[in-house]
Amino acid sequence: MLTEIEIFVINKVKEIRNLNQVSQADLADKIDVSSGFIGKVESFKYNTKYNLNHINKISKALNISPKDLLPNKNL
Repeated sequence: MLTEIEIFVINKVKEIRNLNQVSQADLADKIDVSSGFIGKVESFKYNTKYNLNHINKISKALNISPKDLLPNKNL
């Protein structure tokens, strides 16, 4: 089961990805994972989640700081 912070990060990545009009396939290519992986993460049907290395690569791919993907306070 996903934790509150994992759900927050997943939703934040999806939000920023959509705002920048980056498809799941494009993001997957940029962070060196399959597009199926991104789909599984965003579907919440699976226990698939991003790790710290993913967050670092995602921040580079979306040209943001890794802290932009985290909440401002504890959840």
